[in-house]
Amino acid sequence: MNWTLEVVVVPVSDIDRAKDFYEKKVGFTVDHDTRIDGGPQIVQLTPPGSGCSIVLGKGFVDMEPGSLRGLQLVVSDIHAARAHLVERGVEVGEVQVMGKAGARPSREGDDLNNVGFVFFTDPDGNGWAVQQITSRG
Repeated sequence: MNWTLEVVVVPVSDIDRAKDFYEKKVGFTVDHDTRIDGGPQIVQLTPPGSGCSIVLGKGFVDMEPGSLRGLQLVVSDIHAARAHLVERGVEVGEVQVMGKAGARPSREGDDLNNVGFVFFTDPDGNGWAVQQITSRG
């Protein structure tokens, strides 16, 4: 039996502001933006190529806006991903290499497979990591 993670709720204070950030700045696709029977607005977005979506939550989740940490995206080229975010106006850190001694800035020639990361937050402070994985094994 497969157990697939398909939705993660991200607690936000302003659904429209968060939708704009994830769609226009980060580049996620809006799957739907709806209200069910006059209830809370529900916006689901999916990162390109991902089998897991996010739902922007306000009023139906028991988490404070900005309290989610440790969300992680995986890309094949961390430098290209960082450039994409910077070009779209996302405040994102420099590429870091994570190792046994902790994090250090990447240097030209580093093998970033599995250890190259950048970090950013959404307007509420929910924390994201982007990791480079070019091969698994």
